[in-house]
Amino acid sequence: MMSGSAPEPSQLTPDQALDLLREGNRRYRAGSPIQPEAISPEQRLALAKAQQPFCVLVGCSDSRVPPELLFGRGLGELFIVRNAGNVVDLAAMGSIEYGVLVLGVPLIVVLGHERCGAVKAALDVVENDTIYPGSIGQMIEPIIPAVLQASRPGVTEGDDLLDRSVRANVRRIVQRLRTTEQMLIEPQREGRLKIVGARYDLDDGNVEFFD
Repeated sequence: MMSGSAPEPSQLTPDQALDLLREGNRRYRAGSPIQPEAISPEQRLALAKAQQPFCVLVGCSDSRVPPELLFGRGLGELFIVRNAGNVVDLAAMGSIEYGVLVLGVPLIVVLGHERCGAVKAALDVVENDTIYPGSIGQMIEPIIPAVLQASRPGVTEGDDLLDRSVRANVRRIVQRLRTTEQMLIEPQREGRLKIVGARYDLDDGNVEFFD
């Protein structure tokens, strides 16, 4: 853990875990990010034997959105699942369940970001009937319902359809994890797990948490 970041990960409540991310991002935005302590050989060996991350972070593969830097976290603290568009497919779902059920992680964050290329591709499919080659088309299929939702008349959250689609994509994933994934329902009911959505602003570095 970082300096002054007690208690240990396994003892964190969901709200304490979220507070660590908020504080890390606040300092990142201020230009004084939390610096990980140097890892001693003994600490490295301990981490090699077991891990205790405090957050499963489902994020986009975009090179401008590195979770450890955005939140000022170090080795062994974030259990990261990344792919273009922060979608949750079978492999991602298995990784999320492993983090919660095996590692005891108290927090899941689904992190979208401003001007996401994968969401833009899904938007192009909807608006322009664009066809993408290879596996790209299949990869962005799960994002299309979010674009359609953001395109509905009466949706007024911002004027930018791409950004509304980014937010809708995150919210759809959060709603799915909260309500339809049976392995995650009991930990939520017992207060051991919280699932939240977030959006990273590429311009100002801010992570906005939705819930």
